[in-house]
Amino acid sequence: MTLPSWTDEKYGSMKRGALWLVSVVGEGNVFTKTQLKSAFPDTSQIDRRVRDLRDFGWRIDTNREDLSLDANEQRFVTQGEPVWEPGKGRAKTNLGITAAQRREIMAKDGHLCRSCGITAGQMYAGTYEAAQLDIARRQVRQADGSTVVQLLTECTRCRVGGRELAVDTPGLLRKIQNLGSLERKILTRWVAAGEREFSALESIWAEYQTLSADSREQVEGVLDADD
Repeated sequence: MTLPSWTDEKYGSMKRGALWLVSVVGEGNVFTKTQLKSAFPDTSQIDRRVRDLRDFGWRIDTNREDLSLDANEQRFVTQGEPVWEPGKGRAKTNLGITAAQRREIMAKDGHLCRSCGITAGQMYAGTYEAAQLDIARRQVRQADGSTVVQLLTECTRCRVGGRELAVDTPGLLRKIQNLGSLERKILTRWVAAGEREFSALESIWAEYQTLSADSREQVEGVLDADD
């Protein structure tokens, strides 16, 4: 099927942006903000219109998702819904997030990644990479079988790794039913506190992972001496 021309002004800016990505950039390739704006010199906020494609299943990564990119680059990873086709590209739900909503969600989540518990600026264990927090859209299957999209705070690593995942609430409930009484009490305590309680041993392990090779050898030497 022949694609419409991305220069055809009868299409809106988001649809033209989608056609430009497919026709000019190509899946898997990198483009810059400068290239995008040069292609649409008379279209204001074209970068925002292209970001809107994410609500239709398009994956366009920035340097928050792809650390190989610089601040001016984006990668067109995969095409989603062909928004230029009749009846396509109509938002079913407004998932745009305002700055106030972003602050509210992060505050509700305790300014922690809801998947791994890391805070903004905290270094990932064993690296010099600082975590960045943002709002992720997560598909959640509910007990009645319906699927809803929920917003939550996640770090870059967890957001990218979990983009294609959906939470299965009935399956989770079945797993909880299979827990022993002690495990259920521990889980109940974590849920009530809104965070996982790490033991002293787990905290030591997490700190050990951040050490340099020389410092790790010192720790290993102490443990070997105990044997």
